[in-house]
Amino acid sequence: MTEDRQEIRPVAFAEALGERYLAYALSTIMARSLPDVRDGLKPVHRRLLYAMRQLKLDPEGGFKKCARVVGDVIGKFHPHGDAAVYDALVRLAQEFAVRYPLVDGQGNFGNIDGDNAAAMRYTEARLTEVATLLLEGIDDDAVDFRDTYDGEDREPVVLPARFPNLLANGATGIAVGMATSIPPHNAAEVCDALIHRLDNPGCDTAALLAHLPGPDLPTGGVLVEPPDSVLEAYRSGRGAFRLRARWAVEPLKHGQYRIVVSEIPYQVPKARIVERIATLLAARKLPLLADVRDESAETVRLVLEPKSRSVDPAVLMAVLFRHTDLEVRIALNMNVLDRANVPRVMSLGAVLDAFLDHRHEVLERRTRHRLGVIARRLEVLAGYLVAYLNLDEVIRIVREEDEPKRVLMSRFALSEVQAEAILNMRLRSLRKLEELEIRREHAALEKEQGELERLLASPARRRRVLAREIADVRRRFGPETALGRRRTEIAGPPAPVAAAEATVIEREPITVLCSQKGWIRALRGHGDGHDARYKEGDRARFVVTAETTDRLLGFATNGRFYTLGGDRLPRGRGFGEPVRDLIDLANGHDLVALFVHRPGARLLVAASDGRGFVVAEDDVLAQTRHGKQVLNLAAGAEAAVCVAVVGDHVAVIGDNRRLLVFPLAEVPVMSRGRGVILQRYRDGGLADAKTFTLANGLSWRLGERTRTETDLAPWLGRRAQAGRLPPRGFPAANRFA
Repeated sequence: MTEDRQEIRPVAFAEALGERYLAYALSTIMARSLPDVRDGLKPVHRRLLYAMRQLKLDPEGGFKKCARVVGDVIGKFHPHGDAAVYDALVRLAQEFAVRYPLVDGQGNFGNIDGDNAAAMRYTEARLTEVATLLLEGIDDDAVDFRDTYDGEDREPVVLPARFPNLLANGATGIAVGMATSIPPHNAAEVCDALIHRLDNPGCDTAALLAHLPGPDLPTGGVLVEPPDSVLEAYRSGRGAFRLRARWAVEPLKHGQYRIVVSEIPYQVPKARIVERIATLLAARKLPLLADVRDESAETVRLVLEPKSRSVDPAVLMAVLFRHTDLEVRIALNMNVLDRANVPRVMSLGAVLDAFLDHRHEVLERRTRHRLGVIARRLEVLAGYLVAYLNLDEVIRIVREEDEPKRVLMSRFALSEVQAEAILNMRLRSLRKLEELEIRREHAALEKEQGELERLLASPARRRRVLAREIADVRRRFGPETALGRRRTEIAGPPAPVAAAEATVIEREPITVLCSQKGWIRALRGHGDGHDARYKEGDRARFVVTAETTDRLLGFATNGRFYTLGGDRLPRGRGFGEPVRDLIDLANGHDLVALFVHRPGARLLVAASDGRGFVVAEDDVLAQTRHGKQVLNLAAGAEAAVCVAVVGDHVAVIGDNRRLLVFPLAEVPVMSRGRGVILQRYRDGGLADAKTFTLANGLSWRLGERTRTETDLAPWLGRRAQAGRLPPRGFPAANRFA
């Protein structure tokens, strides 16, 4: 860099970074990810169609290699990778991805299982009828053109789009800080909504949904979204729809049956659904289902075999809808670029208005373009008429004059265009200069000129022309045609099906073992765990008999409750897995208790400083592996006790070996907090606690025996007292069990 060209400016790093990132974000939004509301295309799709038109790949013509198309696109219009451009081309040809394909593909263009298309050197393509409708009028000055990236060619800013592509084919895209997701719709229904909007400007969304009830997806399915949610989604431009696979029961002999899925949700690979069901079967989480088979050929056919004929098909499908992609949510986010190239979320009415405004502008521009063509032709015909009436003189001037053009213009008062047209005529054309033919063409053009001028002067006429154009599109893609038949059924919300948890998880007895060092596992069947093996230096701590459908609650020294699913515990003959891998148990903390959740039961929880309260088990269930904080702890304290509430009294004993018995009614029921003081200590803290029925006495374990003390008068008192030494024979560890 020479000294005179060098330019160094001090700029704040944050300012420079923000400026460049903003430029990148705008480029992503406007030139890559979001579709234009007028033609519903992103730049890559628009350039693909325009390049194929330049290659003359019309529906009636032959195919050309996709490699040729991709080469023209990236060489002339779209300087991006060939793989990205080819992927965009492939999607425009996939009937299961696009409701109305814009590319007619020949060769392997992928399938609904999610397999990729063949390489571009093997596949061929041409335009479809829908694509020609999008391009119709592009030579009639219907849209603006701009320079390509290298300035060597021109490309359209937007296509004339006689076909309502944005709603009919939908669009998806992710930009910087925003995204778009528009599902496909039925073209005939979109046309009906457009005509209604044209006749009733400003009508509400409910009136439009009477003609356009919801998405119409290439792979069919059943829409089970409530009508109010559908209305709000289209009114605001944001929402989502529940979509289910279509299924039916096929009866077999002896009362047996099987379920056949004939349509799957949009953009869900069929192989992924089969793989997910097979995984759940292997994990024994679908006890109602015996087998799944994929018998698809030209159409989708997934066969589901129930375990027995007594299984309710609705219950089985409800379980599959809950745990597989046989039911999905289709997002609606009509975030598009408007006419000013500004991204914004539009309602259904705004999208229809934008399309109608664009078609109105295209109609006006094409009309003015045609008027210009007619005016030029009328001027030439007038010159031809002069030449015909003065043919001999015209021939003489052309033969004898040195500057025949100037002489013709002066002699017959012709314009430069007329004189040039006469001079450019060939001799063989002179025989065609018949006055009758000239005047007939002149009259026809003048008539057409008058009609076009009246069209430009009358908004009502233009609306009628737009209505006829939209009606013609509807006729081509109406419900009576194979492509126009509605595929997605619009149904109301499904009736609730009571599918118990036992229908999702196979119910079997297990014994949960948790060791002193925190290794947890589940053994099949119920037992006492005495025969279980542990790692060297480790031994049993918690032995819980449960079932796979049970939920286990763990209470830790940090005052948090954790929920463990009985079906998700590690199995096998090994030592299990660290419990910290299943729950987010912070370092330095350990489990205090592990037991089976009993709905409706209550627990007594207490900290080492002697404070505690009663909490309902239903209130301590955690939804994540991080657990749920229930017992708040003072500095230096930790959770020490978690016991089931039974009976009417509480017995607490401290590290100082003082026993206190008081009524359970004195302990408050809370959902979270520190609680109240259960026992006061001068030294140490709480060692153990137990709830019991006073009339039955207080029991504790002493080795293999159980001892019961019925005369508890010396230890009865009020909570928060210090207590007295326990009866003789109480365990030296200060534990009730």
